[in-house]
Amino acid sequence: MFRWLIFSVTIVILDQITKFFAVQFLVLHEPKYIYDGLNFTLMYNTGAAFSFLSDAGGWQRWFFIGVSCLVSIIIVIWMYNTLAKSRCLLFALSFILGGALGNLWDRLTLGYVVDFIEVYYENFYWPAFNIADSSITIGAILLILDTLLIDHTQNRL
Repeated sequence: MFRWLIFSVTIVILDQITKFFAVQFLVLHEPKYIYDGLNFTLMYNTGAAFSFLSDAGGWQRWFFIGVSCLVSIIIVIWMYNTLAKSRCLLFALSFILGGALGNLWDRLTLGYVVDFIEVYYENFYWPAFNIADSSITIGAILLILDTLLIDHTQNRL
């Protein structure tokens, strides 16, 4: 269990380091061109994914903190109960936990989540995100793959 939690903590540390540098070296809402399709653009998100509830007046901060805490506790319990089962599932849960804790830290300390990775194609821009968001996405994909592809009756692919 310890190594899976260390993996999650490593994600939190990487997330916080990249957010620190984003805040130090980027100007709010001013894109820094990296290459076609990718900018670094500092943004502060008081909402959830895709800025959901970002203009709700402040109560959403505590709501998202509560949800993140609850989900993190559930994931740790799930991980503990999964130790003898699928490594893919444990990786998935570790990614999701690390991402949830990275964004939780921002909400607790700043009141918003620091986003800075901006992907686009021509005039279509994906909402800005960060390492924690990427980790949650990777974890969700692994969770789906684990559900669809792994034969849990024999604990192998």
